[in-house]
Amino acid sequence: MKISVDELDKDYRTFDENNLQYQLSNRLLTPILYLSKRNNKYIVSLGAYIKKNGETTFNACPSIQHNWVLAGNRIMPLPYDAPIFIHEVLKDINPLDVEFTQIIKLMKEGIQEIDINVAPDLFETANTSALTMDLLKDVPGLEANLYPYQEHGVAWMSDCLEQTGGIILADEMGLGKTLQIIALFLLKKPTTETPALIVCPTTLIANWCREIKRFAPSLSFLIHRGADRTGFYKDIMRSQVVITTYDTLVNDITLFRSVEWKFLVCDEAQAAKNPDSKRRRALGLVPAKYTIPVTGTPMENSLLDIWSLTDLAIPGLLDTKDNFISAYPDSEEGAQKLAEITDIVILKRQVKDVANDLPARTDIDLPLELGTAAEEEYERIREETIEKHGVAGQLVAVGQLAIYCAHPWLRIKNPTSPTWENQIDLKKDPRYKLLTPKMEICIRLLKEAALTGKKVLIFAAYNNCGELIKKAAAQEKVPNIYWNSINGATPQEERQSIVDEFSEYNGSAVLILNPKAAGTGLNITAATIVIHYTQNWNPALEMQASARAHRRGQDQPVTIYRLFYQNTVEEVMVERSKWKRDLGEIAVPISTRDKLDLKKALSNIPLMERSTNE
Repeated sequence: MKISVDELDKDYRTFDENNLQYQLSNRLLTPILYLSKRNNKYIVSLGAYIKKNGETTFNACPSIQHNWVLAGNRIMPLPYDAPIFIHEVLKDINPLDVEFTQIIKLMKEGIQEIDINVAPDLFETANTSALTMDLLKDVPGLEANLYPYQEHGVAWMSDCLEQTGGIILADEMGLGKTLQIIALFLLKKPTTETPALIVCPTTLIANWCREIKRFAPSLSFLIHRGADRTGFYKDIMRSQVVITTYDTLVNDITLFRSVEWKFLVCDEAQAAKNPDSKRRRALGLVPAKYTIPVTGTPMENSLLDIWSLTDLAIPGLLDTKDNFISAYPDSEEGAQKLAEITDIVILKRQVKDVANDLPARTDIDLPLELGTAAEEEYERIREETIEKHGVAGQLVAVGQLAIYCAHPWLRIKNPTSPTWENQIDLKKDPRYKLLTPKMEICIRLLKEAALTGKKVLIFAAYNNCGELIKKAAAQEKVPNIYWNSINGATPQEERQSIVDEFSEYNGSAVLILNPKAAGTGLNITAATIVIHYTQNWNPALEMQASARAHRRGQDQPVTIYRLFYQNTVEEVMVERSKWKRDLGEIAVPISTRDKLDLKKALSNIPLMERSTNE
């Protein structure tokens, strides 16, 4: 009875050729370690290339312990000691389930006497891989319709996380990174035993809460911050999602290290790009199954930014910091070499890449929190103006509060003047920093726009806002960009030339506009980003202002941002604007909601809402 191939020894030197039903070749093949992917797992195979009928294909050994391959009816030997070299490197690694970092290490370091080859589709870029990936079913519990590119992104993240344990979501602003993360939570649901941790700047906490409530109401969440926060880790394991700030994470790192997190999501992750900062070191101590830095600007200063975020997502992937600096110098060649690895785990799509999936206009409302001290001052102004002006002066009272929301350094000269909005003083108040929560978000958007060469319109109802924004941009070192403004003091005959200069400028540019002075009559389609820094009581004014960029002749998607403080008069203004937009072209008098909205605007108390939520 002849011996079948399944019964053969791993070493061809032990074969009994008298009982062998296969022909044993005398020619040694060149051994190859082949890296590929099967069933969403990275695998390594030992084998050799064999040419037949003009085609060369890789033939794998039955296992990495075998030193021969089967080609038709012939057994083709490899050097008998090839498995020994493989074993010395792989040791306890399961060849059918290799970690991504180990695959990269094999490619970098190689194996003595063995060539390493890679399957053609093994290292597709994240952007390319995502294009071919779809969700097999609707996301359970998601109260939103994903655009195709968002569905691709969620499917890619879900798949890649199983292989790598970490990814970087670096889609350009306006593409819905928050929504994609929330959809991912619903696909891979965190529990109270293994919750998801979101770490973000203080200014984004309100937005995360709002988006979770809106898109995933079935997910429970809590905010961990402030003087009354718990000091016991069991107390934060009461919700599926925990939201905290970077500074709170640093202060409470012992508590956060005591929980086995399912997700660690670092929003605006450029805040942790410095690998030696307290924030970055604290994040590296948080135990999580999946880690996702989220940022529209993964690199701001140098390639070391990429190392810091990548090493957070997938520790060890890019070796130590010192070795990385030596291997990847800050040059075009260094960046290209680095991209061969990082592009596999960084999803960084631009608006222009997915324009066919986007509406012509994307509206993004960004709710913010004033902060305790600012909320107390807001309440003082609210009570004082109501007492002083009464019911008859409701619009004046709303105006006082709106100006304070624009910036606490602004003051009305004469509240009883019919043109009080044009008479605003700028007086530095030592109690408040230049960089308010609203200003911080505005500068962050400008930084990203500058890095991507975009042009931005900023609408601010009070002329002094432009001066403050420009000063904050200089303080925060926003890259050099073109600045100009149009307001009531700008001669009519000069306005179009300012627009032309802005439009023709070769690079990123900012034009700060007063919506009353420049909200109509101007075509500014060179801009693709619109920021409403202050809100308007009249929704039509806001709509007309947005139409400066979103109009005929615009060939790029336009993103409209509204920055507002929640539970203040600004939130009511944003709701009025949304109400009008939802009506579409239906002509409904705006005044129909005046009485209701004025009452709500003057009854909103941020301090009360904060105490209710915390």
